[in-house]
Amino acid sequence: MSTAAAGSPTSPATALVDLGVKACTAYGREDLAARLGRIRAGLDDPAVHIVVAGEFKQGKSSLINALLGIPVCPVDDDVATAVPTFVRHGAEKTATVVYEGRRETVDFADLRRHVVEGAEGARPARVDVTVPRKLLSGGLVLVDTPGVGGLGSAHAAAGLAAISVADAVLFVTDASQELTRSEVEFLRQARELCPTVVCVLTKIDFYPAWRRIRDLDAGHLRMVGDIPLMPVSSPLRTRAVRANDQPLNVESGFPDLVKFVQERVGGGAAARRSADAAADVLAVCEQLAGQFTAEREALADPANAQRIVDDLNAAKRRVEELKTAAARWSVTLNDGTADLTADVDFDLRDRIRKITTEADDAIDEVDPADMWPEMEEWLRARISYDLLGNYTYLRRQATELSEQVASHFTEASGEAVGLLKVYNPSFLVEEREVEHRIELAKMTAGKQVMVALKSAYGGALMFTMLGSLMGVALGPIGIGIGVVMGHRGLKDEKKRQLERRRAQGKNAMRRYCDEISFVSGKDSRDTVRRVQRQLRDHYTRLAEELNRSTAAALAAATDTAKRSQADRQKRLKDLDAELTRLGQLRDRATKLAGAA
Repeated sequence: MSTAAAGSPTSPATALVDLGVKACTAYGREDLAARLGRIRAGLDDPAVHIVVAGEFKQGKSSLINALLGIPVCPVDDDVATAVPTFVRHGAEKTATVVYEGRRETVDFADLRRHVVEGAEGARPARVDVTVPRKLLSGGLVLVDTPGVGGLGSAHAAAGLAAISVADAVLFVTDASQELTRSEVEFLRQARELCPTVVCVLTKIDFYPAWRRIRDLDAGHLRMVGDIPLMPVSSPLRTRAVRANDQPLNVESGFPDLVKFVQERVGGGAAARRSADAAADVLAVCEQLAGQFTAEREALADPANAQRIVDDLNAAKRRVEELKTAAARWSVTLNDGTADLTADVDFDLRDRIRKITTEADDAIDEVDPADMWPEMEEWLRARISYDLLGNYTYLRRQATELSEQVASHFTEASGEAVGLLKVYNPSFLVEEREVEHRIELAKMTAGKQVMVALKSAYGGALMFTMLGSLMGVALGPIGIGIGVVMGHRGLKDEKKRQLERRRAQGKNAMRRYCDEISFVSGKDSRDTVRRVQRQLRDHYTRLAEELNRSTAAALAAATDTAKRSQADRQKRLKDLDAELTRLGQLRDRATKLAGAA
């Protein structure tokens, strides 16, 4: 059964699109029916993703459990969520662990050992959970993400990647302290990727000074943008649900959050889909009515029939020009794609160059033998974050390109690119190993003694022989000179090996950055080409639809001269009836668009 059936917020739009499909089929316009069919498929999938993000141990999992009124996401004081968990509506509780290339159904009770940090075995890409909760029945999907872990972490990159395809974001911070600079910057980037963001202040039952923290956070949020702040207590909400205690539920602060999720997020997404569907139905009605109107004018005023035919011929020539490579929209698309590819590639190279410079400076300050594991972790996190920034830049520039192309195509509908996905670069980074080839082991104590003895022996022997040649017996002085030479030789060898390790470390960093740059560059170029093809195919379809509509109107207008007076009157009545039906459909679409 379709999820957009009766009772769904999108059911009026679904019924409207179905009427439009029937009209297109009746008039022999399978191309327009296919266009509305794609809109219908979108209405049948009402999924609205709400990403729950924030730093570690801020109460994200507890918040989701309190929202749903049942324990779904594992909560632990010592460990944190390590795998994204997607919670959606289902007839019963189920849990599916998704790995790269395979899915595995697991017992709902065993969910914790797959989701939290320190879980045994291969880490899955995500976990899909279904629960029979009314809040989710309209298509809402709650996404519990791992903690941000700081602005430049791989977890932050993965979180922002998830936010880029979300309908809304619940950013969770607790009342122990005001928002940190890292959290504010994360919110600023999240706001750029997703327009609907709300900050949820948790644990207000645990911290008596939460109101002061709330006021401080509100000041920080005003600098980011129009982001509402909602103080809540998950434990109070849980107790209120169990005891069916309405006053306690109000005290928990959750009624406002539930209203926000249901009305502003769920209802807003349904309204947007309904408005888009109504706009497409209106566009289809305009095309169908246009060809009927031209024929009617030619029938009603035979004297002006030739003028109407001439106008239609001119319109047909303009539409046919839209299908050529010389069309302005096509030239803009091709030139813009070339510029976009170059700009994105330059942005990526610039980011990698800065990372390499920072890595070189960092290696010059430490010994890779002591810090290499930490440096590998830093490099992976930093590259993940900068790759995300590169993809975000690609998305922003591609959106601007689509708007430019749309402005050069009169029938552009705004659906050309839709929501470009910003890819999570973490998997791309994790697939590559930092092949350091560094001799990380320092000299052992035994080797240091041998180096010192070698230098001491050489120094003592040299000065003893020199003294013998000069007829002077150095005695103990020669031994002292040997000790000094041994110490200096050991120090020089340590320095030489340290510089060697640093050089090897810098080379390893560069090789890794080059590999990531090569792979990511290929992926970004593929993404740009996908955007180009999507825009090209979209506007080519529109041009074909317009060409077919114009050709049909021209053929009908040209044919009016061959009709008898009786045929003219009969055809006029038929056309008036069809235009009336299309007018009713158009009025219904206009009303739905206004309501949405």
